[in-house]
Amino acid sequence: MSSSSTVLEDGSRLSRIDRTFFHLESTLTLLGGIVILLLVFLASANVLGRWMFDLPINGYVDWVEQAMAFFAFLGIAYTQRMGGHIRMDMVVGHLKGRLLWLSELVSVVLMLLITLVLIYGSYLHFYRAFQIGDSSIDINLPTWPAKLVVPFALSILALRLLIQIWGYFRGVKQGGDSPIAVPLIEDAATVAAKEAESVMGSLTEEETKS
Repeated sequence: MSSSSTVLEDGSRLSRIDRTFFHLESTLTLLGGIVILLLVFLASANVLGRWMFDLPINGYVDWVEQAMAFFAFLGIAYTQRMGGHIRMDMVVGHLKGRLLWLSELVSVVLMLLITLVLIYGSYLHFYRAFQIGDSSIDINLPTWPAKLVVPFALSILALRLLIQIWGYFRGVKQGGDSPIAVPLIEDAATVAAKEAESVMGSLTEEETKS
């Protein structure tokens, strides 16, 4: 399941690297959101053009296909940092302390190995498309920029996984319940309490303004 999480910070080198890298991840996620917004405008223009003037946008499907890689992959490292990816934590949720961080460390190492394989395969896919000049069917839109996004975004994810490996290793070494630079998964009760606090805070602000 996916859960809400908290990432703790302090003045250590690991935390500084984590925060700096998070700015890059946030920027890439913002770019993915901008692509989605542009697709909304493109879809609206296509529908209105077809309905009002019988003039749909030429190559609409080709543009949508190429844009999908951008918004699907640019936010993948950001989501990993925030602990937002789907995960099964029925067993891990019962672990505490060093045993928990060790299990998380093993999981992230396995994720890194799989990610490195995917980077290699997706880069070869991009390079082949670049070499042969692969393009879309309708308007001959080059496909290599969209295919390049995949190994690039996966490389950012690999760097994020390295940071988390560092964080979990520190957690195993130091023990405790609050390692830094890694997502600390919150249970349903904590998430509900934070949401209730947020709602109550919003209501209090509205009452103060009125």
